[in-house]
Amino acid sequence: MGGPHRVAVLALGGVVAFELAIPSRILGSAKDPVDDGPLYEVATCTLDGGPVATSADFRISVDHGPELLEWAETVIVPAAYEGRPWFTEGRLSEPMAAALARIRPSTRMVSICTGSFVLAAAGLLDGRPATTHWRHTDRFRRLFPAVLLDPDVLFTDDGDVLTSGGVAAGVDLCLHLVRRDHGSAVANQVARTCIVPPWRDGGQSQYVDLPVPRQNGAAADTGGTAAARAWALARLGEPLGLRELAGQAGMSVRTFTRRFRDEVGTSPGQWLLLQRAERARQLLETTDMTVDQVARAAGFGTAASLRARMRELLGVAPSSYRRTFRAGRV
Repeated sequence: MGGPHRVAVLALGGVVAFELAIPSRILGSAKDPVDDGPLYEVATCTLDGGPVATSADFRISVDHGPELLEWAETVIVPAAYEGRPWFTEGRLSEPMAAALARIRPSTRMVSICTGSFVLAAAGLLDGRPATTHWRHTDRFRRLFPAVLLDPDVLFTDDGDVLTSGGVAAGVDLCLHLVRRDHGSAVANQVARTCIVPPWRDGGQSQYVDLPVPRQNGAAADTGGTAAARAWALARLGEPLGLRELAGQAGMSVRTFTRRFRDEVGTSPGQWLLLQRAERARQLLETTDMTVDQVARAAGFGTAASLRARMRELLGVAPSSYRRTFRAGRV
């Protein structure tokens, strides 16, 4: 096997410093579980090799110009908000077009937040699923009507082209890259190192849970659903009905369903399905359990039900998923 996967991050004028740092922090934290060596080599470049202003009150200097793009196996374009033609007119500038022309055809292309405007202006997203920051979806649709824009998802994965939603969704996408390249165990370790969730369900509008307030040593009656979700996560292999979940929160089914959607951004049933699918993915990647055993442990009951749900959610059968994510592992 070769060395670390080579990743070039393209810093444009007005780049958002947070998004610029995500690939280095997340991908750079991925270590080989056998020898602890780096799994990615991440380097940053600009269109001319010179310093660029960020969206904050400082500039950054880099060691590389556009020639780095020829070296890369993955190119990541973070958000930048200066009035560039790809953001205002839907077209590439000459320097940008020349830089992108250096990229090899087999290179994986990734955008974070409004970096998707660059990929779209280059024609890389036509007829393909993509997302961007929800604040800019109207502009994106107007400039790039041929793109299959989904404004709510955290990220999209269309094989060799991936896009993320706004800001911290770039973390979700980079963790997904690690998970796709090296499996859930490595991605989960990266998440622990960076103190972020290894997987977030829901879309860009999802509610971020706050700690449950405590009063006199016990959870206060705040009307939230977090305790019910925690209870369900510990029992995914069991039959879980809406009445049971509502009972854990001390609510009627109607109130619980409304509160749940307000807090999580999806219905209890869809949330439970996604949690069970993620549990199944982890078991397929990290254990030798049969598909039947995985189906029961994740709460799908039968292998047929698991196969149907994985095809619906991921587009692959459990056995195919396992072969992809466990192939070549020690």
